[in-house]
Amino acid sequence: MPAPLHFLLQSLRRLALLLVGAALCFGLTACGDAKAKTPTLSADDIAVIERQAEGFLAARNRLPDLARLVKNKDWTFTRNLIHGPMQEVSREMLYINQHLLPADRAEATERANDLKTALAQLDEAAVQQDGEKLRKAYIKVASGFGLYAQMLPPQVQEDLKQI
Repeated sequence: MPAPLHFLLQSLRRLALLLVGAALCFGLTACGDAKAKTPTLSADDIAVIERQAEGFLAARNRLPDLARLVKNKDWTFTRNLIHGPMQEVSREMLYINQHLLPADRAEATERANDLKTALAQLDEAAVQQDGEKLRKAYIKVASGFGLYAQMLPPQVQEDLKQI
């Protein structure tokens, strides 16, 4: 092949590669969203969270009753409250966690597990009739309710008059 023709073919290949590269760059840039959308919860997710949060908050509102029982070392009624009105807290937190934004789920699950563990410790302290363990476990339970309530989305907190 003559040298000028070979040089012309190489130049055309380089130009074609450059044009393909430029087209890909512009095409990929055009496909990307310049402003990334902030993830938001759907109306259905908010409705589910609110429905489950009502039960969670109702159990949290029983903390003064639980505190009185713990103070009086009322072993039986402490356990009755845990296994009665507060029994559904675990399920409610599970449903709430499933409908939170993906970025919030791990922390919400961790806080829910901490609260469930604290409730189990409170129950065990009541079974053992150990006043000091009961008092310490109650503090963890009360703290656990407060920490988990912070995971509720702002709209849910506002709708349920928590803000």
